[in-house]
Amino acid sequence: MASDSKSGSEGGAREHAASGSSPARDAAPPNPAPFAPFPTLRTERIYHSRWCGLRRDWIQLKDGREQEYHVIEIPDAVAVVPVLPDGRIVLIGQYRHPHGKTHWEVPAGRMLDGEEAQLCAERELHEETGHRAGSWERLPGFYPINGISDHYAHVFVAKDCVRLGEHEPEDCEQILVQSFTRGEVEALLDSGRVEDVFAAVSLMYWLRRSR
Repeated sequence: MASDSKSGSEGGAREHAASGSSPARDAAPPNPAPFAPFPTLRTERIYHSRWCGLRRDWIQLKDGREQEYHVIEIPDAVAVVPVLPDGRIVLIGQYRHPHGKTHWEVPAGRMLDGEEAQLCAERELHEETGHRAGSWERLPGFYPINGISDHYAHVFVAKDCVRLGEHEPEDCEQILVQSFTRGEVEALLDSGRVEDVFAAVSLMYWLRRSR
């Protein structure tokens, strides 16, 4: 029986190699069973602007004690992986005021009130790179700072991008646009030079899906 099983496994591997198809991937395990949320006893709004807000919640712990929990309120955002017809990936070099660094990122930005995620992605792609996509594909999203905020990032790949003109950054943005081969993007990730979480997670999702 063991000999038959091994032979079948080897035969399946040879069939995949001959056909050029990728082996079937394992099914994703389920999420953990959810915990019961801590009751929120009261809330105080400390700060609010069109960019962000800060609130203080008092939650009740399992033993009955109260504890403060500070939550940053940020509108949801999009991140875009722009891919050219030849497979190169467009990145932006962007200066970031909070830490003073300029590093490689993907186009990204916050959604306006009532704005659909893909429409925001189209807007950000044009504003930050001057490109338009031939087609769009949605990738998994993520919570970049879920310990302190429910801020969520919707992720897209923009396929067959063509450049329509110059990018149009906001007054407080300093951006340059450059395209890279797949190998160069992988090298940037492996070297730790993609320090922006929106870029790192979005690029890794796309590189895994498109391999």
